[in-house]
Amino acid sequence: MSRRKAYYANKIKRAVHLLFYRKHRKPGVKGWELRKALGSDYPKVLKVLDKHLKPFDLQVKTVFEGEKSPEKPTLDQLNKARFCITLRGELTPKEAKMMGWRIDDLAGLAVTIAYIMSKKGKATRKEVQELLQNKLPGWKVGINIDRYIRYGYLMQDENEQLYLDWRTHTEVDQKALIDLVLSTET
Repeated sequence: MSRRKAYYANKIKRAVHLLFYRKHRKPGVKGWELRKALGSDYPKVLKVLDKHLKPFDLQVKTVFEGEKSPEKPTLDQLNKARFCITLRGELTPKEAKMMGWRIDDLAGLAVTIAYIMSKKGKATRKEVQELLQNKLPGWKVGINIDRYIRYGYLMQDENEQLYLDWRTHTEVDQKALIDLVLSTET
């Protein structure tokens, strides 16, 4: 192996270690941490790693917290972004069941995310509870909303406003969810 290939193989290995092993409350690594560990060419290293993960149906995902994803992000924007490993495709119903979520809980989460997105990114807890009570047993609604908050899909402020949180931005293909909701309407 040439010295250059060995150099980049070592960088890819270090990137895998940083991305797979959780050291914060949130999974993944900030761009500045990757730059510090891998050097300023870390975006190239992540592209190569992403190609290696493709056969496993995984991908390196870039999440720009608090802002929309730019088409061509600058190095400064990448340094502030969070990078993590997520599924490239979709879970089968059997795989989703193995995660410990019931199908009605997942459906409630999908409805909640779609509703909050339709309200420009925020909705009151009361509105979401009323919506979910039409779909789920009443006793489960509060429990599920608390679960979505605890797992990082939603966040709630002191005024009981619900917002989409880091895990929704990381794991949920919001465009595909809206397309799916719109296609079922017709």
